[in-house]
Amino acid sequence: MARNLKVHCSYLIFILTNLRRMCYQRLAWLFIGTFLSGFSSIIAAAPTSQLEAVKEAAEAHVQTLVAVPEYGKLEVSAGNIDSRLRLSDCPSSLQATVPGRQSLNKSVTVMVSCKEDNWQVYVPVQIRLLTPIVVAKRPMDRGVIINHDDLIVQLVDSRFQRGQTYTNASTIVGSRIKRVVGMGQPIQGNDICMVCRNDVVVITASGNGLNLIAKGTALSDGALGEQIKIRNSKSNRIVDGTITSVGQVIVKF
Repeated sequence: MARNLKVHCSYLIFILTNLRRMCYQRLAWLFIGTFLSGFSSIIAAAPTSQLEAVKEAAEAHVQTLVAVPEYGKLEVSAGNIDSRLRLSDCPSSLQATVPGRQSLNKSVTVMVSCKEDNWQVYVPVQIRLLTPIVVAKRPMDRGVIINHDDLIVQLVDSRFQRGQTYTNASTIVGSRIKRVVGMGQPIQGNDICMVCRNDVVVITASGNGLNLIAKGTALSDGALGEQIKIRNSKSNRIVDGTITSVGQVIVKF
């Protein structure tokens, strides 16, 4: 009986030893698996963060190239980059350039590079430049005299601007509508006449240090900066004058 007890005890010790070894192995594999999983996550995350850095560098470079008018707004958006790219973390600042002769109207391709690690990526960047433009607050028919309540300043995509436009509503208040303008449409130079045919205008004649003021009659329509012919009311002489504001022209002599 003593012998049987000894055999059973030896067998029990063998089982306990194996169980302990199996527990250690499982714990070891669990630790290794957890470590490798975290390590692989770090490796996968590194390229993603670097791709985002590449896009940010491309956007920042375009922002330095486009002149934004006062009260305007510039929107730039880098396109997607192939997520399969594996880019190293550049030890220095990323370099960005616009290769070739590209226009900056709608989109541009930016080359972002890392000189130390000898890699480069081409990034498409969308550009949207919004500029403040005077637009019609309501529909206006031909012959309407513009007042402040007819106008509003809105940010408009520069790609859709045509001809002469205005940024200050006060500039064109008092002008007359020549063509029908719809609500929300930008007011263009050929939509209005700041001086209209047969209007009485103030003529400022300047030259040789002298400034003379007289009245005259416009012989044609015109907008800001345009040159028209005016008949001097006193001398009946016809002169060429440049429109400087509503009802005002300047003549050089």
